[in-house]
Order: sequence, then structure tokens, then C-alpha cells
Amino acid sequence: MVLDAAKHYPVLLSEVISVITPQRGGTFIDCTFGQGGYSKKILSFKDTRVIALDRDIESKKKADLIKDKFPERFIFKNKKFSQLNDIKLRYENIKGVIFDLGYSYTQIKDPTKGLSFNSTGNLNMQMGINDFSAQDVVNKLDAQELEKIFKFFGEEKEAKRIAVNIIKKRENKKISTQSLVELIEKTKRYKNFKTHSATKVFQALRIFVNKEISELINGLINASKVLKKDGVIGVVTFHSLEDKIVKYFFKSLSENKSVSRYVPKLDQIEPLFRMIKKKPITPSSKELKENAPSRSAKLRYIIKKDDSYDFETDIYKKFEHLIEIENFGNKLWKKF
Repeated sequence: MVLDAAKHYPVLLSEVISVITPQRGGTFIDCTFGQGGYSKKILSFKDTRVIALDRDIESKKKADLIKDKFPERFIFKNKKFSQLNDIKLRYENIKGVIFDLGYSYTQIKDPTKGLSFNSTGNLNMQMGINDFSAQDVVNKLDAQELEKIFKFFGEEKEAKRIAVNIIKKRENKKISTQSLVELIEKTKRYKNFKTHSATKVFQALRIFVNKEISELINGLINASKVLKKDGVIGVVTFHSLEDKIVKYFFKSLSENKSVSRYVPKLDQIEPLFRMIKKKPITPSSKELKENAPSRSAKLRYIIKKDDSYDFETDIYKKFEHLIEIENFGNKLWKKF
């Protein structure tokens, strides 16, 4: 039976639960609360506690319902997961940190967010706690900046042509969601009939507006710090760029590239984490039949070997070129 397309279903739920093992108890951080699928499942096990985060204030409505049912075991914070270090967690027995980097059906269909190329009106794409919107991006950044955003964040092969045509179009009128979609469809010479022509540009804008690159990197670093010994970080990704970041970070932490700041490199032989599976976990054939949006999902996880808080990582250096592109957004709230 195919699941109701108008509802959101937590992707790889059984796989995530098997990895973080909430049946053993402890506190778990749900970094992307959304509709609350992971949190509710974790709380169904006794001796568990959940601290849920979401930058989208609309998620608080679902969170309040869970809070009513589990008043002593559930906390919700309207924060970005990069702000994990702002939460007092020193005395918490953090045994798992989960990131689901996808967007819920409710968010995609919300006309005020403008995440979909089927939306009408203003380009928005702000998920909460933002500095600017997608409308600011397409109407204010220059052609070279737009090209890099589309090319590196959306892997759009015709990024330059689209960027140039945006500059021409906006000379006469501000660009809206529908006018951008029309522009892309007219601009693209090579079309893939399996995916909408605007898919990659919209992905790129969403990543840029919500600073998803630095958000993910900082979220992973802070999660690695607060996690206790034998705790698990699990991340569900949905596109190649974010999976590449997670894969590199996990690999570096489970090898000798990342070491405690307080232990000389020559003396520290063991890495901070261990990786059980090098290949990602993907949805079962059953889940693919029941929930089509899960088809691009990948779950990666690592297990912490000790309680170290500080460590060295070269993740910023590795993805420096993406962070530099992300910083184009500084112009939008400092200059305009």
C-alpha cells in the first residue's frame, strides 16, 4: 500500500532507531525535529529523553503536542542545529544525535516558504532565523555570484546562461517564483524529462538562503563535542553535496586526521570515533514503494570512542570554496 502523499513520513526510521539504540536509555538530540517522527519513536522507549531542535517556528505546534504527552522527557528549542553549543548539555548523557536533512511535505507545500517551483508569489525559502530571502538573492547578487551558487550548490550545468538571463530579466521587473521558473525553462538547452528544469536552481537557492553548508559543518562539529562515549551521530542526507560533507567528516574523525587538542599527536594513536559501515544505509525496497521521496536518502553514522570534547578537524579547509560562496550573502544584509 502506498502511503498518503499529503503526510510526512520519517525516512529510514527503523534503520535510524537500530543505529542509535534508544532501548538502552539516555538523552537523544533530534537536530531536525520537523514533524516529530524520530522524537516520538525515541520517546516510545522508556528511560529516554529527547532534546529537539528546529529553526522553523511552525514545528513548535507539533512539539507542543509531544510536550503535553512527555512533559518530563521532552524539550523543544527553536534553534538552528549549529547552535547546539548554546544549549547547556554538560550534565546530559547524550547517547545519540540525529540529523534528517530533508524537508517535510508540509514545508514544501507551504506557499509562504516558496520552496517549490510550483509555488506562486514571492521567492522566500527562509526556514527560520535567516538574514535574507531567495528573492533578495536573485534580485541583488551579480551574475558571477549567481552562477557560482547555481553551479556549486545545485550542480546546474547551465548556471552561467541562467544567471545572465536573470540579470537581464530583473532590469524591468523583480523576479518572482513563477517568473524564475519560466526563465529557467526558456534558458535551458538540455532538459531531463525525469526532473523539472528548475529543480537544481531551487535546490541551490534553498541551500544558499539557509546557509546549509556552514550549518551542517558546525552542527556536526558541535554534535561530536557533546556526545558521550559509545554515543552515535546519525545523518540522513538527500543530495550529493551534503552527503559528501558528512562522508568526509565522518571518515576524518574515524581516522587519525582528527585528534584531541590536549593530547600530543604522537601519543594519540586511536581516532575519536569508529565507523562500522563505510557505505551508507539506503531505504529498503518496501520503504521505496511506500514512500517515494525516500529514494535519494542515505544514512551514515559513527560511534564515539571516548568523552573528549575538543578535537582538531580540517573540515573548514576542505570545503572552504563552498563557504566562500555562502558568504556572498553577507552583502544582502550589510549593504542593501
